[in-house]
Amino acid sequence: MIVKVINKSKHALPNYETEASAGLDIRANIDDPVVLKPLERAIIKTGLFIELPVGYEAQVRPRSGLAAKKGITVLNSPGTIDADYLGEIGVILVNLSNDEFTVQDGERVAQLVIAKHEQIEWEETEVLQDSQRGAGGFGSTGSK
Repeated sequence: MIVKVINKSKHALPNYETEASAGLDIRANIDDPVVLKPLERAIIKTGLFIELPVGYEAQVRPRSGLAAKKGITVLNSPGTIDADYLGEIGVILVNLSNDEFTVQDGERVAQLVIAKHEQIEWEETEVLQDSQRGAGGFGSTGSK
């Protein structure tokens, strides 16, 4: 699939790091470093603008290494970029560690996964079909 992109950043276009990668690493495109104190959040600009085909979304997801090693994650994970949004991609990073973290220009801050999706039509009803789980909520399918 071809996706149109405008790259106003100082960095190369995102790419897949391996042949089997689902996500493209996206980089911070900032003039000055951004310091995130513990529990602080900030929108980190990327300089990327994309045009997705209708029926697709871009999901902004955390990078597992950054989350595991530094406690930095994407706050609204996964963030959704709809096909009709043509503005700059921003990543809402949050620092869940006890230490300050400095985001540097060019740092890989998130990954972008392109996914096909469907839109539904609602059919109102008074009864839902029964299932093995039924109305069992959180943890209801765990071991007994």
